[in-house]
Amino acid sequence: MYHLGKYKITDKMSDLICENYSMLLVMSRFGIALGFGEQTIGEVCRKNGVDGKTFLTVVNMLIGEVRQDEIDMSLSVKSLISYLRNAHVYFLDFRLPAIRVKLMEAVDYEHNDVGQAIIRYYDEYVSEVRKHMLYEEETVFPYVDLLLNGKKHHYHIDIFRKQHNQVEARLSELKNIIIKYFPTRSSNELNSVLFDIFSCAEDLASHNRVEDDLFVPVIRTLERKKAAR
Repeated sequence: MYHLGKYKITDKMSDLICENYSMLLVMSRFGIALGFGEQTIGEVCRKNGVDGKTFLTVVNMLIGEVRQDEIDMSLSVKSLISYLRNAHVYFLDFRLPAIRVKLMEAVDYEHNDVGQAIIRYYDEYVSEVRKHMLYEEETVFPYVDLLLNGKKHHYHIDIFRKQHNQVEARLSELKNIIIKYFPTRSSNELNSVLFDIFSCAEDLASHNRVEDDLFVPVIRTLERKKAAR
């Protein structure tokens, strides 16, 4: 039985989520919906066509219960790519647009020059995130598909590794600009959107960690296996 870190395949999925509510995002990115009752992590993963070992590895790594050098890299590439693709949709189509709406209201975009500058800065940041994620969708993932089908390609996963910028850094800069330089009398709206920005920055950092510490090493291992044949 696979067991690495705090949680194991026979633990209840509901216990995992109640003890670590941020894992709701991980669960949804693996395509797992709520309503699983008393089922174990293994049962929920099997029902949803998710590799349980891959799911648990991501979970235990993100909650800090396992080091990278402890991870068995024979994970499901299919499940990892599905996770990353769903994360891209979440950030680009839901989380980042929702923050923009709240941010426009909080900084009084229509009547405040500083507020307009903040929104421009935010839009430039989102453009960088979109460019980064589209590169994965249009170049990296198709390359992995070719690799899985035994086809050769000039690309190599280390190219992605070298070009992989930490896109959450600019969001942290925006957070600091608002905190230090944007004056406001009513703080509730601004504090609320700042909380969202802090949370999104942490989520993006976790996303990048899955890419850097799991996806890249797994694909590198796959490349070595293909080259040895």
